[in-house]
Amino acid sequence: MTKTYEGGCLCGAIRFVATGAPANPHNCSCRYCQQHSGAVSLPWVEFARDNVQWTGSGGMPATYRSSDYSSRAFCRDCGSSIGAIDDEPTVALLVGIFDDPTAAELAPTSHSFEDGLPDWARQ
Repeated sequence: MTKTYEGGCLCGAIRFVATGAPANPHNCSCRYCQQHSGAVSLPWVEFARDNVQWTGSGGMPATYRSSDYSSRAFCRDCGSSIGAIDDEPTVALLVGIFDDPTAAELAPTSHSFEDGLPDWARQ
């Protein structure tokens, strides 16, 4: 049986169902992530694009082209950060938008751009 993950934005307009095993669970402290979210570090997981269905009344999230290979995704109604939709067939979702962000398989196993983390946030 394939595992299913659900989640969505603050207002509920953007909802998703992701199936299969999440890949590359990691924290990121790059400047793009910081500006996209307002946080100094973000936990992410990735799914194949074909394994993510947008189920909310808002459909697919709005996007902003943030780099040569990716667009940041957000809710056009409430502004919640959703993740990133890459040119590769990958959707990277922020762990905080999952209905159950405590699932063990969503826990970061690495940290990208850790040097971007402010000294006061290191523990």
